[in-house]
Formats: sequence, structure tokens, C-alpha cells
Amino acid sequence: MAVKNSEQQWSLVIEPGKAGKNYWKDIWRYRELFYILSWRDIKVRYKQTVIGAAWSIIRPVLTTIIFTIVFSKVANMNNPGNAPYALMVFAGMLPWQFFSNALSESSNSLIGNANLITKVYFPRMIIPASSVITSLVDFAISFGILLCMFAWYRYIPSWHILFLPLFIILAFLCAIGIGLYLTAVNVKYRDFRYIIPFIVQFGLYISPVGFSSSVVPEKYRLLYSLNPMAGVIDGFRWCLLGDAINIQSFALSVTITFIFVFIGIYYFRKMEKSFADNI
Repeated sequence: MAVKNSEQQWSLVIEPGKAGKNYWKDIWRYRELFYILSWRDIKVRYKQTVIGAAWSIIRPVLTTIIFTIVFSKVANMNNPGNAPYALMVFAGMLPWQFFSNALSESSNSLIGNANLITKVYFPRMIIPASSVITSLVDFAISFGILLCMFAWYRYIPSWHILFLPLFIILAFLCAIGIGLYLTAVNVKYRDFRYIIPFIVQFGLYISPVGFSSSVVPEKYRLLYSLNPMAGVIDGFRWCLLGDAINIQSFALSVTITFIFVFIGIYYFRKMEKSFADNI
């Protein structure tokens, strides 16, 4: 806080506790840094790669083809709705790809910006948040592929698509909540970065990406709904394909998502003061 003394000179007074109270205001004050970091991550995301941004198209398309062959042709699973099986898989792949990319990028974001953290003050939450935002670019590209698939299969989405922005926000909250927690843990325990890819890979198979949630037995429904991405993926399919959604399971997944957001923010803020020392 700046004050004037008797000689009409400005002095800087630092009061304890003010930084915590003004933390969220500081995030808004440093919004330009958020834009700069986001744009930087977007530009360097596929830098020095042979095919560049085409990876954001190849990965979901190849995964959709593999899942369609394995679950539809080999396991003889069918989509309980009216949409083709490939559309069902890709509609589930959209939020999962966004979540997995955001989680992987945010978990290593602080370590990747160690020089910036140790030199100047700014709300550290800006760094993982900006890395999550860059994953929206891949999401937008993949959504364009989905629109092409709609045209190929001559499938018209239901009016539920109007609610899609709400589920995009829900996917963002899920990614930022878990991402903040893993980011803080990764700074303190560096070997945790080897566990994160396993978590992402394991989550792919327990989430309803290659199959419909309707195939999950009722006795496992409660345990299954503890996966926050299950509700997000079911919500995407409800918006895009008009598939049925289990309200109780969806409500539990949403609740778990907000719990992760609270835990992620709380733990990140708790560990934030030691980031510069540990990093």
C-alpha cells in the first residue's frame, strides 16, 4: 500500500496477509500475462514437428478407428442410441482428449516455467490455467472433425446441442481441478511426473469413451460414477447425439468434479508459497 509521509514523499508499506486477500484480484490484474503464456504455449505446442498441428487431427481419428473396431466389430457392442457407433466414440473422445491433454500439460507447467517463477511475483495459478486453455485449441479442431462426421453420416444433432457450452465448462473445471492438485504435487515430488501418464492411460479405459455407460452393471454404477469424466462424457453424448443420461450418476459425477476443484485450489494455494524454493 502506498502512503505519503510528512515530507510528501511516497513510501511503500507491506502489510501481512494482504497478498492472500488480494490474490483473486491479482489474477485479474495479471490477465495480460495469462494471454501471453496461453499464446506462447499455442505457438510452441507443435513447433519443430514434421506435420505440426495435424497431430490434433490424427490422434483422435486413429483412436476412434481403433475403439470402433475393438468394441463394435470384435466385442460386438452397439450404440443404444440412434447414432452410428463411430459417432458415439468420437463424441466421447472429444471431452476425454481435452481432459487428458489439459491434465498432462498443466501437471508439468510449473516445472517448465521454473525461471519465471523464481524471478518475479505473479499468481502462480495463471500458469496451469493458461496450459489448460491451450488444450481448447485441439478441442476446437476435433469438434470441426465431428461436424464433418455428422455430414458424412448425414446425422443431425438434437436440440440438446444448445447446452454443449455448459458441458465444455464442466470439462474445463474437471481438468483444472485435478490439474492444480497434480501440478502442486509434481513440484514437490518430481517422480510423480512418471505416474501422470499412467493415470491418463488408465482413465481412458475406465471412462465411457469406447463404450456407452448403459453397459455398466447396476451394482457397479455408484463406483463408476465416482469418475468425474463419466458424467462429462455422458453429457456430451446427450448434447450431441441425444443419448439417454442417468440423472443420479450424472449428478454424482458433477459433485465429484466440484470437490476436485475445491481440493485442487486449496492444495495449490497451500503449496504455492514454497514453489520457488522447491522448484
